[in-house]
Amino acid sequence: MTATVPGLDLDSPPFDLLDAGQKARVAAAVDLGFHPGGTRLIEAGQASPHVFVILKGRVQASDPGAAGDESRFADYGPGDLFGAFAVIAGRARHRYTAVGDALCFLLPAAVFEALLAENPRFAAYFHEALSVKRRLLAERQQPSELSRLMLTRVRDAQLAPVHAVPDHTGIGAAALALREHKVDCLVVTGDPAGAGIVTRTDLLDALTTGGLDASAPIGALASRPLRAVRADDVLFQAIVTMTEHHIERVVVLDDEKPLGTLGMAEVLAHYASSSHLISLRLARAQSIDEIADAAGGMTDLVRQLHAQGAKMSYLMELVSALNRRVMARVFEQVVPAEHRGKLCLLVLGSEGRREQILKTDQDNALVIAEGFAWDGLPAAMDAFSQALARIGYPSCPGRVMASNPHWRLDQSAWRARIAQWARVADGQTALDLAIALDARPVAGNAALFDEIAPSLRALGRDHILLRYLAEATLSKGNPLTWRGQVREAEGRADLKRGGVFPIVHGLRTLALKHGIAHRNSFDRCAALVQAGALDAELGRDLPQALAVLMRLRLGQQLADLDAGHAPGNGVDVHALRRLDRELLRDALRVVNAFKSHVANTFHLPA
Repeated sequence: MTATVPGLDLDSPPFDLLDAGQKARVAAAVDLGFHPGGTRLIEAGQASPHVFVILKGRVQASDPGAAGDESRFADYGPGDLFGAFAVIAGRARHRYTAVGDALCFLLPAAVFEALLAENPRFAAYFHEALSVKRRLLAERQQPSELSRLMLTRVRDAQLAPVHAVPDHTGIGAAALALREHKVDCLVVTGDPAGAGIVTRTDLLDALTTGGLDASAPIGALASRPLRAVRADDVLFQAIVTMTEHHIERVVVLDDEKPLGTLGMAEVLAHYASSSHLISLRLARAQSIDEIADAAGGMTDLVRQLHAQGAKMSYLMELVSALNRRVMARVFEQVVPAEHRGKLCLLVLGSEGRREQILKTDQDNALVIAEGFAWDGLPAAMDAFSQALARIGYPSCPGRVMASNPHWRLDQSAWRARIAQWARVADGQTALDLAIALDARPVAGNAALFDEIAPSLRALGRDHILLRYLAEATLSKGNPLTWRGQVREAEGRADLKRGGVFPIVHGLRTLALKHGIAHRNSFDRCAALVQAGALDAELGRDLPQALAVLMRLRLGQQLADLDAGHAPGNGVDVHALRRLDRELLRDALRVVNAFKSHVANTFHLPA
């Protein structure tokens, strides 16, 4: 049985990485120290004889300034560990002072160093704090996906509709039926041997390798007997059935009546996530209501993947891809096919960067081909914005939407607007330009945007404009104070303002300066490192920091939704788990380092 110390949790990070014997050594070596308010526990730049774990009270970390002043870095509370870097490196990054009386567990430096030498995972936790802590957290959150397959019932999967045709139906007519009903297979009836199933692949093979013409009946092509699973079977059984019979699709029966069909794609999509199912439903949607119904599962998809510890960059890419499908399908509903080649729908801001997660404000615009005139365009764009609002994308408070004529321009007008952004330096101009720099085509004729994109990239040669944009990276203040000192709105820390925005906007401005065309923040960061515009260490830490900040913000947003509140950017820092507080501290330290880099690059006061 592992030795215990009252008040010291050896089963929480990072001590949970130790084996039972190592935990026992910690329990035997640890001491308890009382520190009156004002006591300096560790001085910046000096080594520490202990690693501290707070039992009661609060300890403040600060950075001493050249003029004798101090800037607060963070506050540590019960359960928090500090001083590890001072032991490992022989010097502390910060000054640590007790705020009021504090009780701390004291782990001798020699014992801590021995544990680091013996246990590589324990050592990695401290040497590569941000990335390793994130990986450890993801490992703990990852559920058994096999158990999901063993527990999920077939009826709970998203089934494709059943469409039946008689066996004398011609191949050409069957292909039209597949397209019309947006299905991948047909149930074939009328044969004394019983019903069968014919797939899109069966029809294609019959025409290309079977030598049949489009009028040939499909009865002989159907696979029999009809393979089926019960609605109450588990998904794992459906996989077994399809694998055993070398087929890609089965019919789902409920009391002997066809309920739908189930293919390997849907099974595997349900196994990994419901993203493919949403995509299938969007493809089949024939109205705004059906699009809205399909998109309604996206929040549950985000919740599921977040609970599994999905990598944030992948999660954002996936959700943004689905968002683009939604917007493209709505665009197709409101714009007649004959006009789509003269229009290009753009998404801006976080959607353009593919970093959108939950449905937030609409940020979109429209590029119109030179000389194209359509009286119905204003009404179509109004219908587009209204449809998105119905689906769950709120209207933008600043009206950055294609329904606003300010964001609906022909190519010449867009070039004039871009030139105006270069001439006028004010807050609204900077905001408009920033979101436009992330523009990405999602529907219509993308070539229309390709012709004006070089005008945006050319702004990177304007050093005055770049400096003005860079100033915004430093304008949001420093969020690195805790427990009452945190810059809060209604008791919450705004991680977007204090963390996400400086990273995203700083990378955007640097990318513009260096002629990097990537829009996604993670891609921009990698390209900046490759171009030598960002050192490798900061380039490694920035994506990790951005992922941490966005994961914590998403977790709070999902909790707010569950409580019936609108999701925002504020996070209740006090409610975070201990490991999440450590990750947040690490991430915000990276934010400050990046802001210093931006200030140095553009010769701005820090």
